[in-house]
Amino acid sequence: MTKYIFVTGGVLSSLGKGLAAAALGALLEARGLTVTFQKLDPYLNVDPGTMNPFQHGEVYVTDDGAETDLDLGHYERFTNAILTQDNNYTSGRIYKSVIDKERRGDYLGKTVQMIPHITDEIKKAVLTMEGRADIIIVEIGGTIGDIEGLPFVESIRQLKVDLDDRCIFIHLTLVPYIKTANEIKTKPTQHSVRELLSYGIQPDLIICRCEKAINKEAIKKISMFCNTLPENVISAPDVKNIYELPIVLHDEGLDNRVCNLLNLDLNTESYFNENMHKWNAVKNKIRMIEKSKNSVTVGIVGKYTQLKEAYKSLHEALFHAGIYNDVSIEFKYIDSEKLENRNCNFLVDVVDCILVPGGFGSRGIEGKINAIKTARVNKIPFFGICLGMQLAVIEYARNVKDMINATSYEFNDNKKDYTFIIDFMNAWMHTDGITTRDELDDMGGTLRLGAYPCILSKESKCYDIYSSSAISERHRHRYEFNHAYVHILEDGDMKITGTSKNQELVEIIELENHPWFIGCQFHPEFKSSLHSPHPLFVSFISAAKEVHASKKMMSYFS
Repeated sequence: MTKYIFVTGGVLSSLGKGLAAAALGALLEARGLTVTFQKLDPYLNVDPGTMNPFQHGEVYVTDDGAETDLDLGHYERFTNAILTQDNNYTSGRIYKSVIDKERRGDYLGKTVQMIPHITDEIKKAVLTMEGRADIIIVEIGGTIGDIEGLPFVESIRQLKVDLDDRCIFIHLTLVPYIKTANEIKTKPTQHSVRELLSYGIQPDLIICRCEKAINKEAIKKISMFCNTLPENVISAPDVKNIYELPIVLHDEGLDNRVCNLLNLDLNTESYFNENMHKWNAVKNKIRMIEKSKNSVTVGIVGKYTQLKEAYKSLHEALFHAGIYNDVSIEFKYIDSEKLENRNCNFLVDVVDCILVPGGFGSRGIEGKINAIKTARVNKIPFFGICLGMQLAVIEYARNVKDMINATSYEFNDNKKDYTFIIDFMNAWMHTDGITTRDELDDMGGTLRLGAYPCILSKESKCYDIYSSSAISERHRHRYEFNHAYVHILEDGDMKITGTSKNQELVEIIELENHPWFIGCQFHPEFKSSLHSPHPLFVSFISAAKEVHASKKMMSYFS
């Protein structure tokens, strides 16, 4: 029967619950088990789709079009799990479901309360995962003690009664290292576990986050004050990169303890060793690349550059491609607002390639367009993703086709005297049941979301990159290339090389007579993983590598 692992966090946020859960999933997969995940988030938004990236970080999109927490990206990158909307629930989604039932009269006149109605709805959401994998790892968002998280904590306490030995609790907590005293302090962990015990939950395993490995004395202390065996206190020191985490946690005995606690009798040593060899091989390759000091500099021109979590999947996809190309990636995040009203030719000397990622709103748009022009004119490898593709088309229309008023419907409050090369598309609007722009009052869930097929031209660079004429990629956008202006791309260097099946929606554009200039309407970063880097990113970094080598050669001769 399906077994459950509930992961909670204490002391403070951003300790890495999601990464710990993902790494544990990778270890259990290596033992031959099937694994899937669920993230329970305590905020009242129905999903993170309308949340500012500065507050929440990246919105991760699944194949079925769910806008989810960025931790689901970690889950998919570390394991073979393919996640859906059932893998992420928020308080807002839970409460909305309960209120909808109350309005319909489903509760037959009963007083609707936190217990049992909200907690029952949470338990029902968790149990929808039953039978989908051998192991379900359920991460509770937030920090133990947060008021908004209490219904989730109470729900998993009740589930322990229902599931008995089919579930265990893992608590991840901070063990700070005080450098001036050269001491590891266990008191925050003691208080956090005491808080968890006050809610009726005894953690079976405690994962201790610390700057460096925790010594035996500290482990003994945590064991004594937290009612946990010493072997169930796991040290999780800082690692050079997140992909070393499965190896570190295995060396600390995490997967062995989980298997013992869940009574999993697995005789898969050779299979496990083979899978762990892959992780070790990658670790060794990363360290070899670091020693070689071979690198390329990627200029990411965006408006959320102050918070790297806003581009989490993008960052990881580039990292994967770097490993494949035997180079480390130097990330240069460039605030697009600072590029407005200025010549961007200085970028030629600063970066080896330019990437303009997705985004929403008009802030910083002209700076992105200036950067794209620099990449086009100076033959710098350019990759435009979603909004980045749309802006590449706008830049080309303005500066090559003399359509000086070319823009997107999204950017202009005064809609007169503009040519909307990017606009709402009728075919898409009718598909979603939307017939006019005025009907787009709701912001949440009204985007084109999830995986859609794309047909590639066999005369394109992308066809060579994918080695296929039919692909499927994930989308998250509201606007499309306006098909009424397709002619501007038919008699110039910019070509449409990827379209939807019915050829009405433009998915990919490429620039001829340029070493590497590609824009795509979808988000390829959502389908890249360590062991399977996305081909577009691999090719992009390969082109940047050639530019870097050329610069190095010129520098040598000068």
